[in-house]
Amino acid sequence: MRCLVYTALLTVAVLHAQNPRGRALGIPFEGTTGPNNAITDVPGVAVGHATIIRGEGKLVPGQGPIRTGVTAILPRPKGTWDFVMAATFNQNGNGDMTGVNWIEESGFLEGPLLLTGTHSVGVVRDAAIHWQLNLGRKLIFTYPVVAETFDSLNDANGQHVKPEHARSALDNAKPGPVVEGPVGGGTGMVCNGFKGGIGTSSRRIEVAGKTYTLGILVQCNYGGDLRILGVPMLKELSDLKRCATLPQTRHWLSQVPRCDAPQAAKGNLAAEAEQFGRGSIIILIATDAPFLPHQLKRLARRAGMGLGVLGSLAGNSSGDLFLAFSTANANAGTESADSAATKIDMLGNDTMNPFFRATIDATEEAVVNAMLAAPTTFTGVDGLRVPGLPGNRVVEILRKYGRMK
Repeated sequence: MRCLVYTALLTVAVLHAQNPRGRALGIPFEGTTGPNNAITDVPGVAVGHATIIRGEGKLVPGQGPIRTGVTAILPRPKGTWDFVMAATFNQNGNGDMTGVNWIEESGFLEGPLLLTGTHSVGVVRDAAIHWQLNLGRKLIFTYPVVAETFDSLNDANGQHVKPEHARSALDNAKPGPVVEGPVGGGTGMVCNGFKGGIGTSSRRIEVAGKTYTLGILVQCNYGGDLRILGVPMLKELSDLKRCATLPQTRHWLSQVPRCDAPQAAKGNLAAEAEQFGRGSIIILIATDAPFLPHQLKRLARRAGMGLGVLGSLAGNSSGDLFLAFSTANANAGTESADSAATKIDMLGNDTMNPFFRATIDATEEAVVNAMLAAPTTFTGVDGLRVPGLPGNRVVEILRKYGRMK
């Protein structure tokens, strides 16, 4: 109980301390957003977090420090078990997303989506089953969808996420504004050499006089040569250190410089950022437009183009896993009493170009929002310290390159 109360209080504290998002800084991203500029602008979609931050100093496996959590996304309102049409796409498969075989086979997603750290997938998946049963869902079996990225700032092998954290994230899921940055599943993540985590954005698209919404949510942990509106940010922010205050007990981080060492000569900043974050990003795409699974796969593929705009090369160690779903066609998976046939709506393929553009643009903005939401510095296990992406300097750099007035 103490841990759950702590988690809830921390989430509230983060909400009140949220940094300005990209648009609040005046960054001229393309497209028109929904009211919250979030995946929750798609009607019926809800998001919740459970965040665990405890301890500091040297890594003691099984004890901490702990920087982890769970993020839950409900495609339909809580307690509604109607399937949504869905599809997945792996841009680079060095990662895990459970439950995708049945999505590929059937075109349906059932139940919630959850995001967490790599070594906590199993416990979160099991908790999702029990949560649904406790809410009264009648099922024979189910395949919960849980996706992961590796939380290098956390005692990942300690597996500190417990069933109560997954239940808390699910119970706390709600529509409206989404807390971003180092929260929930994104707590221990590093993105492009900066503090990463959860980010979101949305777009409105008009087709034949009707307005649809598309929303993106990312758990950002990949590394690359970060660019915003085409501007090379890593080069311009090369003075910001990724360093450690203590000796590193994990061999793959043995070359991380000490924070008290003199500033070394600049190396390959993009390669350093990728090594520091160990790769991976989960991208969820939601829309209320009536698309079928094969069309949703086409949308999911475009998320990778958004990452390309940001300077990602989908490196070997990166798990770039994308899932798209549509909340349209309610009850499409349910046979009626008098017929086995189901009637569905579908937008034609020739209407999809604006949705492709929206996916690319909202992915770019969601990743930037995830990094902007971080504090000035964030410290994890073994004193591993990463900078937040400083919004004021991003604005200065964009002005320098003529992207902002």
